[in-house]
Order: sequence, then C-alpha cells, then structure tokens
Amino acid sequence: LFFSTPMNLFHYSEEPNIARFVPRAPLAHPDAEPLVYAIDAEHSPLYYFPRDCPRVCLWLLPTTTPEDRERYFTHVSASKIIAIESGWLPRLQNTTLYRYTFDSREFVATGDHGVYVSCLTVSPLRIEPMDNLLEHLANADVEIRITPSLVPLGRAVIETTLHFSLIRMRNAQGWEGAKGTPVGYPQ
Repeated sequence: LFFSTPMNLFHYSEEPNIARFVPRAPLAHPDAEPLVYAIDAEHSPLYYFPRDCPRVCLWLLPTTTPEDRERYFTHVSASKIIAIESGWLPRLQNTTLYRYTFDSREFVATGDHGVYVSCLTVSPLRIEPMDNLLEHLANADVEIRITPSLVPLGRAVIETTLHFSLIRMRNAQGWEGAKGTPVGYPQ
C-alpha cells in the first residue's frame, strides 16, 4: 500500500553521508529483487545497534499465549526486549549511528511488522547523528539484556507465540548450526 498521508520512515547506518539510496538485493539473497528498505518509528529501536551486532528482539502480539506472556514478560514493563551478547556492549556504547528519514509516499508496506520497501532510488529528507545508543533504547521503551550467548534465547523464541526478530545471528557466538534454527532462516 502506498501512503496518501505521509509519515516518516527510517534507515539506520554507521555511514554519515549517504545522499541517495539505490535499490539493491540483500547480500544473503543476491537473486532477490533490488529494493531500498526502511522501518517505521515503532520498530526503529530494533536498529539502534551497530550494523553487524547480533540481537534477539521480542515483543507481544495479540495472539501471544498466556504461557509465553508469563514466561517472557511477567516482570517486564517495556514493550520490547532486545538481547545482545556481552562482547558487543563496548561497540554499542561507542558507535554513532545516523538516522536517515524518508517520506513514506516513496515506499510500500511489506506487511512484516514495520518494514517498508521502495524499488526507486530515494534521497533522505534529513540525516541525524545518534550517539549514546543505550539512552536511545531506554527512551524507546526497550528492555536491554546483555548475555554471554544469544543461542539459548534465540532457540527458545523460535518456538513461541511472541513476535521475534533474530538479526545478524550469523555473528552470534555458537549460532552456526544451532539446533532448532529453521533451514534458510534469514539471518
């Protein structure tokens, strides 16, 4: 769906001066249609991390079972939980990201929880630096978890009724060949 009423969409990068975003296929899927990807404001905190930082992100859905709600969110007041490995904490603390803002009228919703795509070359409306990413995450109603390994949580959430996103898990310690990883799961 194209938007008649514009809203802002975002892209986050460690690159400070991208003037034009040219559609390209994802590195993991070179045969896919070349696209420019953006995310809505609600789901943006999933990208307040260094690009290659592996993370497990989870949040409740209306269809989440009471058992999963109790297991993962009983003592959580935040709307989302995002876990990273302890080895990535220094990089998270020292990375500056750049938030690129786009007009949604150039994008189409994919139906995948805040992801939008464009087959056009697009230019950002503005570019803003983001320092102190932990503060941005805290202000975005996210509970951050720091753990030695993402593998146990990553394996567990695959079997839940929560919405989850496993981002850059190919960089997680011990993830390769992790039991329970769906074949072909986009990492």
